[in-house]
Amino acid sequence: MDNVLFPALFGAGTVFVLGAMSPGPSLAVVLRNTLTGGRRGGVACALGHGLGFGVYAMVAVFSLIALLEAAEHALPLLRVLGALVLLVFARWTWTSAGAPRTVQHDTLRPSGRTGFAEGAAIAFLNPKIAVFMVAVLSQVLEPGMSLWTKAAIGALGMVIDTMWYLVVAVFLSSKRLEDVLERRSSALNRWLAVALAGLAVWTLAQVGLP
Repeated sequence: MDNVLFPALFGAGTVFVLGAMSPGPSLAVVLRNTLTGGRRGGVACALGHGLGFGVYAMVAVFSLIALLEAAEHALPLLRVLGALVLLVFARWTWTSAGAPRTVQHDTLRPSGRTGFAEGAAIAFLNPKIAVFMVAVLSQVLEPGMSLWTKAAIGALGMVIDTMWYLVVAVFLSSKRLEDVLERRSSALNRWLAVALAGLAVWTLAQVGLP
């Protein structure tokens, strides 16, 4: 069995955690399914979102590695572009930290199947997830990574995303706890913004930019 590159796993996992915890459309969909469909609806939505995110992660990892192995000289350029995208995400995340958010409460009680489909759809149809994924992974992937490392990074993204939204569905199924998360959303977004900016600056320094 080839060795797994644990630094790459740690780097990707850290940003996966912060990205999952950051309030946004995905969290709103899971909360809505939880509050209107109960824990069953929320859990189904979390599983659907985790599956969608995991597919994105696997495709991004294997596609980027294939690109880098075909054109290894493109790695510095890809990392610079990814770092610039991360800076844009960091600025957007920081400035949106104080924006008010509302969760729509439907009167109809969705089924578990509906929740699963909505979770998968918000993961597949949100272009920011795809761009974010490529920008982050371009900073930690290397040509020649083993199959186990590539699979582990993709699986880690799916597990982290699924586990976070399962926590939301199981433990945040009351309006009171939803309000607590809402109050913490600004701090979470600012922590994510700092982490993304730090990763971007570190990458630019590594490739020799002033």
